[in-house]
This record gives sequence, C-alpha cells and structure tokens, in this order.
Amino acid sequence: MPDTAAELAQRGRLLPLQERERLVDALLESLNERAVAELDEAWEAEIAHRLAAYDRGEVQALPADDVLAKARALAK
Repeated sequence: MPDTAAELAQRGRLLPLQERERLVDALLESLNERAVAELDEAWEAEIAHRLAAYDRGEVQALPADDVLAKARALAK
C-alpha cells in the first residue's frame, strides 16, 4: 500500500535540513510545471520579439557596463 501524504510528511521531517529543502523545492516545482512551461514559452516569444526588433533596427543595444551601472544606481 502506498504511503499517505501524512506518512511521507512525517518521514520528511526526519530528513536533515538541506534534504528537506531539496524535497520541498522538488514538490513545489512539480506543482508549478505547467505554469513554468507557460512562462518559458512567453519568455521565448518575448526574446524572439525583441531580437526581431533589434534586427530591424528599431531598438539600439546598450553596453552591459552602462546598464549595470544604471541598475546599481537605481538600487541604492
């Protein structure tokens, strides 16, 4: 007979902290697989859209150092 959720939770409490963290991460990831897949698709579409705009000359790239300096200034 398969373990129940309560039994698995009890067994999980016996794990060392790092193993419990890994278990929780794995369980949460399994609950969010569909949402993550949808977000990945949305980001891929956005990346393609931005690259196409760059290729058409509609946007200009900025040096990474400039972007990072501005981000640091905003974070202060």
